[in-house]
Amino acid sequence: MSADAAHEAIGWKTAPYHMTSDKFAEVPRRLRRALATLLGAPIDEITLANSASYGLHLLANGLPLAADDEVLLVRGDFPSVVLPWLGLEKKGVVIRQLESPLSPESLSEHLTEKTRVVCTTWVHSFTGEAIDLEAIGSVLRERGIHFIVNGAQAVGARPIDVSRAPIDALIGVGFKWLCGPYGTGYCWMRPELRDKLELNQTYWLSMQTADDLGRQESLPSIREDLGGARYDIFGTANFFNFVPWTASLEYLLAQGIDNVAAHDAALVDRLIDGLTSLGFVVSSPETGPSRSTLVLASHAERERNPAIQAALKQADVEIALRRGNLRFSPHLYNVSDDIDRALDVLKAV
Repeated sequence: MSADAAHEAIGWKTAPYHMTSDKFAEVPRRLRRALATLLGAPIDEITLANSASYGLHLLANGLPLAADDEVLLVRGDFPSVVLPWLGLEKKGVVIRQLESPLSPESLSEHLTEKTRVVCTTWVHSFTGEAIDLEAIGSVLRERGIHFIVNGAQAVGARPIDVSRAPIDALIGVGFKWLCGPYGTGYCWMRPELRDKLELNQTYWLSMQTADDLGRQESLPSIREDLGGARYDIFGTANFFNFVPWTASLEYLLAQGIDNVAAHDAALVDRLIDGLTSLGFVVSSPETGPSRSTLVLASHAERERNPAIQAALKQADVEIALRRGNLRFSPHLYNVSDDIDRALDVLKAV
């Protein structure tokens, strides 16, 4: 489905007369609508991006943080979550990194009157642990501290309703659990947070349409009614990326994210049972709410993990090697036979 959509977009490019003004408007509109449905947000609160990094830099560079203001991060978090905030140290913003795992209790001990932002991932890329958004967000909301969440390793594999969750911003990518192409992403911000941004970004296609250029009176002006679109990535009619990604999102929504989560959970159960029976050490949470769809495991002799990854790849089983661990990521496109095939390879080694 997504591949078909990509081929259709290529057809528009090879015959430019098919790239109408309506398509320039409809491509971002349709994508924004699908993302809004996925996240449980009003459509005008969605910002289109090309990565998780885009939204994180938007927030780090746009929020009015001053010298001695504190931003709290989690030590060992994914680099895209950490680096944008480290760049603020040159203006005197204090960056403190807390130890993982992050809990309401451990977080409360480190909050001060100067803490303005806590930014972390929902599902940790290197441990597979999912944090309790509700519990942590409630602690921060009571104190008026902004809670910014990277949902790249969660959204699409588990449901979220940002209208109810105690978070202030959710950013992520399209090319992981949302099954889209590389170079896709999103950013949702609560309007109260978005209104605080101090960033000169006035993309012309957000302010007017291509058809406006043909009118005699089409002098540009700044619009203040754009919501999240005010901070869209430039080039929102991104035919080659946004068209197929929208098709993927609409497919996921048609399946139902709750159904996707249940399917993924059954695959994770099967995988963890197999790994433990083969003597592999599972380091990601095996049960409970902190378990995610990322399963990290290791051979008892960790130095063998790179060779095991290579053996899996040779058998057309794609996994990642993260900080010395084998990382499995079963999702909607997998079935139980895929898990069994991976376990057969592991048994052989």
